[in-house]
Amino acid sequence: MQQWLGMSAGDLGRGIGRGEIDPVDLLGVYLGAIEEHEFRDRIYARLTVARAEAEAAAAAERAKAGQRRGVLDGVPISWKDLFDTSGVATEAGSLLLKGRVPARDAEVVRNAGEAGLVCLGKTHMTELAFSGLGYNPSTESPPCVNDLASVSGGSSSGAATSVAFGLAACGIGSDTGGSVRIPAAWNDLVGLKTTHGRVSLKGVVPLCGTFDTVGPLCRTVEDAALMLAALEGGRAADLRGATLKGKRLAVLRTVALEDVREGPLKGFEGAVARLKDGGAVVEEIDAPEVAAAMALSGVLFTADAYGRWRDVIEAAPGKMFDQVLERFRGGRVHSGADYVAAWIALRAARQVWAERVAGYDAVMVATSPILPPNLARLERDKAYFAAENLLALRNTRIGNLMGLCGVTLPTGVASCGITLYGAAGGEERVLRLAAAAEAVLANG
Repeated sequence: MQQWLGMSAGDLGRGIGRGEIDPVDLLGVYLGAIEEHEFRDRIYARLTVARAEAEAAAAAERAKAGQRRGVLDGVPISWKDLFDTSGVATEAGSLLLKGRVPARDAEVVRNAGEAGLVCLGKTHMTELAFSGLGYNPSTESPPCVNDLASVSGGSSSGAATSVAFGLAACGIGSDTGGSVRIPAAWNDLVGLKTTHGRVSLKGVVPLCGTFDTVGPLCRTVEDAALMLAALEGGRAADLRGATLKGKRLAVLRTVALEDVREGPLKGFEGAVARLKDGGAVVEEIDAPEVAAAMALSGVLFTADAYGRWRDVIEAAPGKMFDQVLERFRGGRVHSGADYVAAWIALRAARQVWAERVAGYDAVMVATSPILPPNLARLERDKAYFAAENLLALRNTRIGNLMGLCGVTLPTGVASCGITLYGAAGGEERVLRLAAAAEAVLANG
């Protein structure tokens, strides 16, 4: 049974469908692994045992009756602690929200439950989701699976590590500037950044409502496709027959290749070479509009975040980690006119981008320019935290600013991912491409 902990969500679901895995037994294996794990309390903020037991029992009954709701019926997953769960605290990693207990599930939690997924519990995260490193001195900072002395990436830190350490079949996170893709990449997982507006944010604690998205962190591209379908109550992308042959892929030079450190650059270049060998046509492109959009980040993200949280934050600023507080307060200096002008400029940049990349199937970047930073140094060196946080999120933020969807894949170099960006609303297309790339990279 212990082998179940390393299986993909899709494989677990098929095992349930064949009668080889009982959902109640599967839940018991996961709960036992969580209970015995040395990092249990650094990964999970709280477990939802009673709920999970009821959901697993119902899934088992459906399996026996031949009435399963789908491939993932009975599979246990984790939820980042900003998705509302009825009667269970949802605190978004912040002392500002300590004791906050919602009365109903977030819409995506409800959709997942209707698909038969089993809720293991809520995972730790960066405070209010406003950092890409996964360091949270107010609650917990999960370790990276590849380097226990380093952080796991954020803000969906516990979501990633719950999967990477075999404590969930999939973790559900959110991504505003890279919060699914960074922890997925640093823990050698697949992470899906969805198009803003595609997946419901109802019942999700917000950071920046104009950029927030919901997405899974998992072991395979198939799992990402299955989870997207479960989250939105739809049908999963058909990945059969996916191929790289004849696909046109672009490597973005502008901004994305600047200051990429040795490990991530090695992983990225090696992955690109293997994708070429797999039949893809790869070209390098420059896109000045990306640099222009990046210059707008300080206005767009901080003004939105501070506008939403100002009253709560300023009522008790002492409850916040000072580095995150400083990031929020960066929004104080921008006027309404600044914000409107920035959005006008960003929409213009997005149009130029769309025209530039229209002939490509995807645009590729190294998911993060850096490796996971050392936790002890982050604790003592504020300048290090600020610099590493900005650089970590640099390439992922491109996707949010340009309004894209994207998938990060492991490259085979530890904690180094490659991201394939697709057009807004093109999740099915980019998932098929990612499935083909995954097969090539896994065999490289």
